[in-house]
Amino acid sequence: SLMKRHDGKALRQALLHLGLYACTGTAAYFACRSMTQANWVWMLPMLLLFLFLHGTFTGFMGLVAVHELIHKTPFRRQWLNDLFMDLFSFLTWSDPVSFRVSHVKHHQVTAHHDHDGEVILPQKMDWDAVKFWFWLLVPFPNPVGVWGSLKKWFKYATGNLKGEGLFAGGEEWMQKVLPEENAQLRRRHRNWARVVLLGHLVLASVFIATGQWILILLVNLPIFYCGWLVVLCGMPQHIGLVPDSPDFRLCCRTFTCSPFVGFLYWNMQYHVEHHMFPAVPFYNLPALRKAIEHDLPPAPHGLWATWREIIPVLRKQRENPDYVFVPELPEAVAG
Repeated sequence: SLMKRHDGKALRQALLHLGLYACTGTAAYFACRSMTQANWVWMLPMLLLFLFLHGTFTGFMGLVAVHELIHKTPFRRQWLNDLFMDLFSFLTWSDPVSFRVSHVKHHQVTAHHDHDGEVILPQKMDWDAVKFWFWLLVPFPNPVGVWGSLKKWFKYATGNLKGEGLFAGGEEWMQKVLPEENAQLRRRHRNWARVVLLGHLVLASVFIATGQWILILLVNLPIFYCGWLVVLCGMPQHIGLVPDSPDFRLCCRTFTCSPFVGFLYWNMQYHVEHHMFPAVPFYNLPALRKAIEHDLPPAPHGLWATWREIIPVLRKQRENPDYVFVPELPEAVAG
């Protein structure tokens, strides 16, 4: 019963998320257009606030929303699934073609070395990368990141995968995901890259020609700034946990959070449950958690508690790369 797909629930989630994107973008647009020499002192902070919110919410429309849609579980009617997958992917410069193939492999052999190029444990965080966090928090795109993304998409549009890769496994994994002998899959990937590049180029040209420069920041580039919250939500999925384990309770992490963050995150905070039963739609994961909670490790509540658990693990891994955090399993099933 939990595997049953429901168009209404999926449509509500997708439209609400798009509505939030539209509301913050519209608010930022009018704040910019209303700014004058007389009111800029208080209107500029309003603009920056709306840009901050717009980038924050857009971050979840990328690999979070696209992730759910490539699973093809949200909608009962697959044409709706494909429609929203293409829309979210286009708006966020996402690559659903390679991501779907890669993610199937990731679920089959989660965090197994030599088999999973999407998540390679131990995952590392650069504690000295202050500029990384700076660009995750300020409501302006990282120019280096934007330029690197444009170059990557141009290469994809020409069918060139050398030196490129969206995943931890880099070019080697990309070549496995899109093998040279699968000409049809590579052609789909190349054509999607052309749609993304040409589509955004047309939109940006229209915005420039009509003098609506702010729309480039709101439509073409919001995925490139203020990704702080999606990073804080997404990194706990596997970081610090046990590699090469067939037990999803040891290589995946579940945490609980507020309903609003859960809405933004499409319930992927229930990540152990998602890996155990990937055919269960995201809107049924809370019920799944309740049904199997007796078999699962305890879950920290909230991002603060989650990262309080993770940070000491990362510190220990810096001193000892072989260290891993082993979640406490229920005694009845620990054997």
